Amino acid sequence: MPKEIILYNLAPGVTHEEYARYVKEKKGPFFEGLIGVKKFTLVRMVSSKTETLPFQYVGIVELSNLEEWRRETASPAFATFMKEWTGKVSDFYILSGEEVY
Repeated sequence: MPKEIILYNLAPGVTHEEYARYVKEKKGPFFEGLIGVKKFTLVRMVSSKTETLPFQYVGIVELSNLEEWRRETASPAFATFMKEWTGKVSDFYILSGEEVY
């Protein structure tokens, strides 16, 4: 199953409480409404077994159809979402992969 993993921190001035509200009201429903998305999960990292915690958040997008996902991410609605979202985060990486196990 294809997945997209998003690693990021919050932008300066954005609190975890504000961001959690944004995810519940906008980001989560937006992602779960996209064609090709089977499930969206967001995890807030709170500790690390090593001394550093490089990212505050990990988003996991489970995809049911990679081609539909690619069409959705090329849409004007997705571009609008990205413009809004990138104002709330920093240091983000978007990785695509295939589930092995």
